[in-house]
Amino acid sequence: MLENALATITRRGAVLGLAAASLFDRAAAADVETIAFDSLYKSFGVLGFEFSDRVTVLRGKPVRMVGYMAPPLKPESRFFVLTREPLAICPFCQSDADWPVDIVVVFMKNETAMVSAGRKVVVAGRLEIGSATDADTGFVSQIRIADAGFSLA
Repeated sequence: MLENALATITRRGAVLGLAAASLFDRAAAADVETIAFDSLYKSFGVLGFEFSDRVTVLRGKPVRMVGYMAPPLKPESRFFVLTREPLAICPFCQSDADWPVDIVVVFMKNETAMVSAGRKVVVAGRLEIGSATDADTGFVSQIRIADAGFSLA
């Protein structure tokens, strides 16, 4: 009898736990701001660029972006470049003075298999802004999404 009661509690607990987790995931997803490439900068030109007020406020917060995965350097990696349009050049071959305004570097939680270059993806992670050089690769970036994951759009 006691075993049946424990089994019932366990099943009931599991169902309630799954329902609560689903509600938590929806609430967490609602807290993620979606940002677009055209909202990253307030201004840019020959004198440089200025991050938009919205991006500055979202620094360190969870965000979501939709874009294209640039050609990866390796089939499996911890990072890739997200672009507004499919990209054919290496964005990291530029100095940060020549940084294209329509790319974002995505650092994932774990090494992940990349999708074919030019595939549209949805990325979610924590927004980082400001010039930074990756210690492992030496790549320079201005805007990053860290602790990220992605799915096909």
